[in-house]
Amino acid sequence: MKKRLGAVLLAVAAVFTFVPVASAQGHAELTNIRTGKHDGYERVVLDLNGLPSNSMSREATEVSNCASGNPVPMAGNEILETMFFGAASYDENFNPTYTGPRNFVPQGLTNVKGIAFTCDFEATMGIAVSYDNPNSWHKVFTLTNPDRVVIDIYSY
Repeated sequence: MKKRLGAVLLAVAAVFTFVPVASAQGHAELTNIRTGKHDGYERVVLDLNGLPSNSMSREATEVSNCASGNPVPMAGNEILETMFFGAASYDENFNPTYTGPRNFVPQGLTNVKGIAFTCDFEATMGIAVSYDNPNSWHKVFTLTNPDRVVIDIYSY
């Protein structure tokens, strides 16, 4: 009886060991980055196939690349960095789904000074948005049909 129970527990442990690896393969794919100016705020839109499983935002005065640790140069006085878990700029075969710039100054905006990738590794994607107005506040949210993440930078 003890041998059978041990074998069952070993089999269950083996199954649970492989389940997270299989489920980690799927991720949202970035296809485009768009920007827009509105009354009182400026918007950055990340167009995606699917949505990230989770995200985390932080305000910073500087950001660095998640793999190398090297600083990511950005204009502006403030930076909002958002890490998206379960998202990348490539598909499951590592073919790029986003081929645009990875560190750029958006055209037509006055407060937002830059957009840059800070991470794009193992389905973790970091996007930093730099801005000038220290009195700005932000809102990060998702929309569907089509799937997208919206980053609004509000100004007083």
